[in-house]
Amino acid sequence: MHPSPPATGAAAPSQPPDAPAAPAATAAAAAPAASSAPDAPAVAHPQSPRDLFVSFTFLALQGFGGVLAIVQREMVEKKKWLTPEQFLEDWAVAQVMPGPNVINLALMIGDRYFGLRGAVAAVAGMLTVPLVVILALAVLYAHYAGNPQVAAALRGMGAVSGGLIAATGIKLVPQLRKHPLGFATCLVFMALVFLAIAVFKIPLGWVLLVVGGVACAWTWKRIPA
Repeated sequence: MHPSPPATGAAAPSQPPDAPAAPAATAAAAAPAASSAPDAPAVAHPQSPRDLFVSFTFLALQGFGGVLAIVQREMVEKKKWLTPEQFLEDWAVAQVMPGPNVINLALMIGDRYFGLRGAVAAVAGMLTVPLVVILALAVLYAHYAGNPQVAAALRGMGAVSGGLIAATGIKLVPQLRKHPLGFATCLVFMALVFLAIAVFKIPLGWVLLVVGGVACAWTWKRIPA
């Protein structure tokens, strides 16, 4: 005779209560992964280094003078890779770094999502195709620089670029309401920078060093530890 072992039948009922624990464990394991995504406040992000290259190429081909306005529209309003607060902070860092501001910003965004590959792709997008266009335009300009109509068109483009930059600056001002120093203090610093550069013609490097240094130190003290 071969009696069936009782242990097998006793262990079977213990499995159903444990079954629902698997989805909970999976959800708990997935939560840290979701929170580790870079820059969570942004609602979107580039899909690949190729996406960075194409996007920054298209951005650079639009940036005739009013680059700041184009960058803000593409990165914040259209693609939503940055929130307005992130754009304001990143653009401030890009201005302090040596080199063209928009190149610095592209480098930062590319590195943030895809490391060195992303940084190279973003900068290549800013430079490769626009360089070919600039060389072609330079050849044409050399032939038509003395034409009065061409000179008038360039002056008109300068006026439009100034309007684009001013409009973008006005759109960024409301984001300063969330600054640790307060909105009124930020407006005072803005006025000091404007007076130093536009009225007193102080070099930009000294303005960044003095006014920017004071603003950074004061903000550092106001941020809670």
